[in-house]
Amino acid sequence: MQTIAIERQVMKRQISKPRSFDAWVEALPSQARYTFTRQEAMNALNLSRPAFNRLAGRMSSRKKLARIHREFYVVVPLEHAATGIIPADWFIVDLMKYLGRPFYVGGLSAAEYHGAAHQRPQGLQVVTNRPLRKIECRGMGIRFFVKGTVTRTSVQNIKGVTGYIPVATAEATAFDLLRYCRQLGGLNHVLTVLQELGEAIDPVNLVKAAETDSNIAYAQRLGWLLEKTEHSAKAQKLAKWVKERRPLYARLEPSLPIRGCKRDHRWFLFLNTVVEGDLS
Repeated sequence: MQTIAIERQVMKRQISKPRSFDAWVEALPSQARYTFTRQEAMNALNLSRPAFNRLAGRMSSRKKLARIHREFYVVVPLEHAATGIIPADWFIVDLMKYLGRPFYVGGLSAAEYHGAAHQRPQGLQVVTNRPLRKIECRGMGIRFFVKGTVTRTSVQNIKGVTGYIPVATAEATAFDLLRYCRQLGGLNHVLTVLQELGEAIDPVNLVKAAETDSNIAYAQRLGWLLEKTEHSAKAQKLAKWVKERRPLYARLEPSLPIRGCKRDHRWFLFLNTVVEGDLS
Protein backbone atom coordinates (compact mmCIF):
# COMPACT_ATOMS: atom_id res chain seq x y z
CA MET A 1 0.00 0.00 0.00
CA GLN A 2 2.86 2.34 0.87
CA THR A 3 4.45 1.64 -2.52
CA ILE A 4 1.20 2.50 -4.34
CA ALA A 5 0.87 5.74 -2.36
CA ILE A 6 4.43 6.73 -3.26
CA GLU A 7 3.82 5.97 -6.95
CA ARG A 8 0.65 8.09 -6.91
CA GLN A 9 2.55 11.01 -5.36
CA VAL A 10 5.24 10.74 -8.05
CA MET A 11 2.59 10.66 -10.78
CA LYS A 12 0.83 13.65 -9.26
CA ARG A 13 4.07 15.64 -9.23
CA GLN A 14 4.73 14.67 -12.87
CA ILE A 15 1.26 15.73 -13.94
CA SER A 16 1.41 19.03 -12.09
CA LYS A 17 4.92 19.80 -13.30
CA PRO A 18 4.64 22.77 -15.68
CA ARG A 19 5.62 22.20 -19.29
CA SER A 20 8.25 24.41 -20.85
CA PHE A 21 7.06 27.32 -22.94
CA ASP A 22 8.84 26.00 -26.03
CA ALA A 23 7.24 22.57 -25.69
CA TRP A 24 3.78 24.08 -25.18
CA VAL A 25 4.10 26.27 -28.28
CA GLU A 26 5.58 23.55 -30.48
CA ALA A 27 2.78 21.14 -29.51
CA LEU A 28 0.02 23.42 -30.83
CA PRO A 29 0.34 22.46 -34.54
CA SER A 30 -0.24 18.81 -33.60
CA GLN A 31 -3.63 20.02 -32.35
CA ALA A 32 -4.26 21.77 -35.70
CA ARG A 33 -3.63 25.13 -33.98
CA TYR A 34 -1.21 27.81 -35.05
CA THR A 35 -2.30 30.72 -32.87
CA PHE A 36 -2.55 31.72 -29.23
CA THR A 37 -2.81 34.83 -27.10
CA ARG A 38 -0.38 36.02 -24.46
CA GLN A 39 -2.95 35.60 -21.70
CA GLU A 40 -3.72 32.05 -22.81
CA ALA A 41 -0.06 31.06 -22.57
CA MET A 42 0.41 32.83 -19.23
CA ASN A 43 -2.60 31.00 -17.79
CA ALA A 44 -1.62 27.61 -19.20
CA LEU A 45 1.98 27.78 -17.94
CA ASN A 46 1.52 30.00 -14.86
CA LEU A 47 3.86 32.63 -16.26
CA SER A 48 4.30 36.24 -15.28
CA ARG A 49 4.19 38.82 -18.04
CA PRO A 50 7.96 39.52 -17.88
CA ALA A 51 8.65 35.78 -18.05
CA PHE A 52 6.33 35.38 -21.03
CA ASN A 53 7.93 38.33 -22.86
CA ARG A 54 11.39 36.85 -22.30
CA LEU A 55 10.44 33.37 -23.50
CA ALA A 56 8.37 34.60 -26.45
CA GLY A 57 11.14 36.96 -27.48
CA ARG A 58 13.63 34.12 -27.47
CA MET A 59 11.44 31.92 -29.67
CA SER A 60 10.66 34.86 -31.95
CA SER A 61 14.36 35.56 -32.46
CA ARG A 62 14.71 31.95 -33.64
CA LYS A 63 11.74 32.49 -36.01
CA LYS A 64 9.65 29.84 -34.30
CA LEU A 65 7.09 32.40 -33.23
CA ALA A 66 5.73 35.69 -34.58
CA ARG A 67 3.68 38.41 -32.91
CA ILE A 68 0.99 39.55 -35.33
CA HIS A 69 -1.10 42.00 -33.30
CA ARG A 70 -0.52 43.07 -29.69
CA GLU A 71 -1.21 39.88 -27.68
CA PHE A 72 -1.89 37.66 -30.72
CA TYR A 73 0.88 35.23 -31.75
CA VAL A 74 1.31 32.61 -34.46
CA VAL A 75 3.41 29.47 -34.30
CA VAL A 76 5.88 28.85 -37.12
CA PRO A 77 6.29 25.13 -37.92
CA LEU A 78 9.53 23.70 -39.25
CA GLU A 79 8.42 23.77 -42.90
CA HIS A 80 8.12 27.58 -42.70
CA ALA A 81 11.33 28.16 -40.73
CA ALA A 82 13.04 29.85 -43.67
CA THR A 83 10.53 32.71 -43.81
CA GLY A 84 9.65 32.71 -40.12
CA ILE A 85 5.93 33.18 -40.81
CA ILE A 86 2.93 31.21 -41.99
CA PRO A 87 0.50 32.34 -44.72
CA ALA A 88 -2.12 34.83 -43.52
CA ASP A 89 -5.03 32.62 -44.55
CA TRP A 90 -3.85 30.02 -42.00
CA PHE A 91 -4.73 32.33 -39.11
CA ILE A 92 -7.04 35.08 -40.42
CA VAL A 93 -10.15 33.48 -38.86
CA ASP A 94 -8.50 33.31 -35.42
CA LEU A 95 -7.14 36.83 -35.76
CA MET A 96 -10.49 38.38 -36.60
CA LYS A 97 -12.15 36.42 -33.81
CA TYR A 98 -9.53 37.80 -31.43
CA LEU A 99 -10.23 41.32 -32.72
CA GLY A 100 -13.98 40.77 -32.49
CA ARG A 101 -14.60 41.95 -36.06
CA PRO A 102 -16.90 40.58 -38.77
CA PHE A 103 -14.97 39.99 -41.97
CA TYR A 104 -14.54 38.18 -45.22
CA VAL A 105 -11.66 37.73 -47.63
CA GLY A 106 -12.33 40.11 -50.51
CA GLY A 107 -10.83 42.19 -53.29
CA LEU A 108 -8.04 40.65 -55.33
CA SER A 109 -7.60 37.86 -52.76
CA ALA A 110 -11.20 36.73 -53.25
CA ALA A 111 -10.81 37.03 -57.01
CA GLU A 112 -7.81 34.72 -56.79
CA TYR A 113 -9.87 32.14 -54.89
CA HIS A 114 -12.35 32.27 -57.80
CA GLY A 115 -9.67 31.69 -60.43
CA ALA A 116 -8.62 35.25 -61.31
CA ALA A 117 -4.95 35.12 -60.39
CA HIS A 118 -3.45 37.44 -63.02
CA GLN A 119 -3.51 40.47 -60.68
CA ARG A 120 -2.32 38.61 -57.58
CA PRO A 121 -2.14 40.84 -54.48
CA GLN A 122 1.02 41.12 -52.40
CA GLY A 123 -0.90 40.39 -49.20
CA LEU A 124 -4.23 39.02 -48.08
CA GLN A 125 -7.07 41.50 -48.63
CA VAL A 126 -9.77 41.49 -45.97
CA VAL A 127 -13.02 43.46 -45.72
CA THR A 128 -14.29 44.41 -42.26
CA ASN A 129 -16.60 46.96 -40.66
CA ARG A 130 -14.14 49.49 -39.20
CA PRO A 131 -10.65 50.71 -40.11
CA LEU A 132 -7.66 48.56 -39.17
CA ARG A 133 -4.03 49.27 -39.87
CA LYS A 134 -2.24 47.09 -42.36
CA ILE A 135 -0.40 44.19 -40.74
CA GLU A 136 3.07 43.29 -41.95
CA CYS A 137 5.39 40.66 -40.53
CA ARG A 138 8.44 39.07 -42.19
CA GLY A 139 7.11 39.55 -45.69
CA MET A 140 3.52 38.56 -44.85
CA GLY A 141 0.88 41.26 -45.21
CA ILE A 142 -2.83 41.76 -44.48
CA ARG A 143 -4.60 44.78 -45.93
CA PHE A 144 -7.98 45.82 -44.58
CA PHE A 145 -10.85 47.51 -46.43
CA VAL A 146 -13.88 49.04 -44.71
CA LYS A 147 -17.49 48.29 -45.60
CA GLY A 148 -20.50 49.15 -43.47
CA THR A 149 -22.57 46.33 -44.93
CA VAL A 150 -19.94 43.63 -44.44
CA THR A 151 -22.37 41.29 -42.66
CA ARG A 152 -24.87 41.47 -45.55
CA THR A 153 -22.36 40.57 -48.25
CA SER A 154 -22.74 37.12 -49.78
CA VAL A 155 -19.86 34.83 -48.87
CA GLN A 156 -18.97 31.19 -49.31
CA ASN A 157 -16.89 29.18 -46.88
CA ILE A 158 -13.83 27.86 -48.67
CA LYS A 159 -11.72 25.16 -47.03
CA GLY A 160 -8.19 26.22 -46.24
CA VAL A 161 -5.26 24.54 -44.49
CA THR A 162 -6.60 25.17 -40.99
CA GLY A 163 -10.35 25.28 -41.61
CA TYR A 164 -13.00 27.19 -43.51
CA ILE A 165 -12.50 30.82 -44.55
CA PRO A 166 -15.36 33.21 -45.47
CA VAL A 167 -14.66 34.48 -48.99
CA ALA A 168 -16.86 36.89 -50.94
CA THR A 169 -18.75 35.20 -53.75
CA ALA A 170 -17.58 35.92 -57.29
CA GLU A 171 -20.47 38.33 -57.78
CA ALA A 172 -19.90 40.20 -54.50
CA THR A 173 -16.19 40.33 -55.37
CA ALA A 174 -17.00 41.96 -58.70
CA PHE A 175 -18.88 44.76 -56.93
CA ASP A 176 -16.11 45.21 -54.38
CA LEU A 177 -13.62 45.63 -57.23
CA LEU A 178 -15.55 48.75 -58.21
CA ARG A 179 -15.99 49.90 -54.60
CA TYR A 180 -12.23 49.76 -53.95
CA CYS A 181 -11.21 50.51 -57.52
CA ARG A 182 -8.71 53.26 -56.71
CA GLN A 183 -6.99 51.21 -54.00
CA LEU A 184 -6.77 48.23 -56.33
CA GLY A 185 -5.02 50.00 -59.18
CA GLY A 186 -7.81 51.61 -61.22
CA LEU A 187 -10.28 50.57 -63.88
CA ASN A 188 -7.68 48.95 -66.14
CA HIS A 189 -6.72 46.55 -63.35
CA VAL A 190 -10.36 45.89 -62.52
CA LEU A 191 -11.13 45.05 -66.14
CA THR A 192 -8.18 42.65 -66.25
CA VAL A 193 -9.51 40.84 -63.16
CA LEU A 194 -13.03 40.69 -64.63
CA GLN A 195 -11.65 39.11 -67.79
CA GLU A 196 -10.86 36.05 -65.63
CA LEU A 197 -13.42 36.43 -62.83
CA GLY A 198 -16.27 36.57 -65.35
CA GLU A 199 -16.01 32.81 -65.81
CA ALA A 200 -17.19 32.29 -62.21
CA ILE A 201 -20.00 34.89 -62.27
CA ASP A 202 -23.62 33.77 -62.34
CA PRO A 203 -25.98 36.32 -63.99
CA VAL A 204 -28.83 35.76 -61.51
CA ASN A 205 -26.51 36.05 -58.51
CA LEU A 206 -25.00 39.15 -60.05
CA VAL A 207 -28.39 40.89 -59.88
CA LYS A 208 -28.85 39.69 -56.31
CA ALA A 209 -25.44 41.14 -55.46
CA ALA A 210 -26.50 44.44 -57.02
CA GLU A 211 -29.62 44.52 -54.86
CA THR A 212 -27.60 43.77 -51.74
CA ASP A 213 -24.89 46.28 -52.61
CA SER A 214 -27.50 49.02 -53.16
CA ASN A 215 -25.07 51.35 -54.98
CA ILE A 216 -26.42 51.54 -58.51
CA ALA A 217 -23.41 53.48 -59.84
CA TYR A 218 -21.21 50.44 -59.11
CA ALA A 219 -23.68 48.27 -61.03
CA GLN A 220 -23.55 50.68 -63.99
CA ARG A 221 -19.73 50.62 -64.12
CA LEU A 222 -19.52 46.88 -63.49
CA GLY A 223 -21.97 46.04 -66.26
CA TRP A 224 -20.15 48.24 -68.75
CA LEU A 225 -16.79 46.66 -67.86
CA LEU A 226 -18.15 43.13 -67.93
CA GLU A 227 -19.46 43.68 -71.45
CA LYS A 228 -15.89 44.48 -72.53
CA THR A 229 -14.87 40.91 -71.66
CA GLU A 230 -15.68 37.61 -73.37
CA HIS A 231 -18.28 37.09 -70.66
CA SER A 232 -20.47 39.97 -71.85
CA ALA A 233 -23.62 37.80 -71.99
CA LYS A 234 -23.51 37.54 -68.21
CA ALA A 235 -24.30 41.25 -67.96
CA GLN A 236 -27.68 41.03 -69.69
CA LYS A 237 -29.83 40.57 -66.58
CA LEU A 238 -27.89 43.28 -64.78
CA ALA A 239 -28.53 45.69 -67.68
CA LYS A 240 -32.26 45.06 -67.36
CA TRP A 241 -32.08 45.61 -63.60
CA VAL A 242 -30.26 48.91 -64.08
CA LYS A 243 -32.67 50.12 -66.75
CA GLU A 244 -35.69 49.42 -64.55
CA ARG A 245 -34.29 51.79 -61.92
CA ARG A 246 -33.81 54.67 -64.37
CA PRO A 247 -30.61 55.89 -62.74
CA LEU A 248 -28.90 59.21 -63.28
CA TYR A 249 -25.88 59.16 -65.55
CA ALA A 250 -22.75 58.31 -63.59
CA ARG A 251 -19.10 58.92 -64.44
CA LEU A 252 -17.19 55.86 -65.55
CA GLU A 253 -14.16 57.30 -63.75
CA PRO A 254 -15.49 59.28 -60.75
CA SER A 255 -12.36 61.43 -60.40
CA LEU A 256 -12.32 62.75 -63.98
CA PRO A 257 -14.40 65.52 -65.63
CA ILE A 258 -17.16 64.72 -68.10
CA ARG A 259 -16.95 67.72 -70.40
CA GLY A 260 -17.10 66.66 -74.06
CA CYS A 261 -17.22 62.92 -73.34
CA LYS A 262 -19.58 60.42 -74.94
CA ARG A 263 -22.49 58.80 -73.16
CA ASP A 264 -23.39 55.14 -72.94
CA HIS A 265 -27.21 55.01 -72.93
CA ARG A 266 -27.37 51.32 -72.05
CA TRP A 267 -25.50 51.72 -68.78
CA PHE A 268 -26.24 55.42 -68.19
CA LEU A 269 -22.58 56.34 -68.08
CA PHE A 270 -20.39 59.26 -69.03
CA LEU A 271 -17.47 57.58 -70.81
CA ASN A 272 -14.84 59.99 -69.53
CA THR A 273 -11.85 57.65 -69.82
CA VAL A 274 -10.43 54.81 -71.92
CA VAL A 275 -10.27 51.42 -70.21
CA GLU A 276 -8.15 48.50 -71.43
CA GLY A 277 -7.46 45.13 -69.85
CA ASP A 278 -4.17 43.26 -69.96
CA LEU A 279 -5.65 40.02 -71.28
CA SER A 280 -6.73 39.46 -74.86
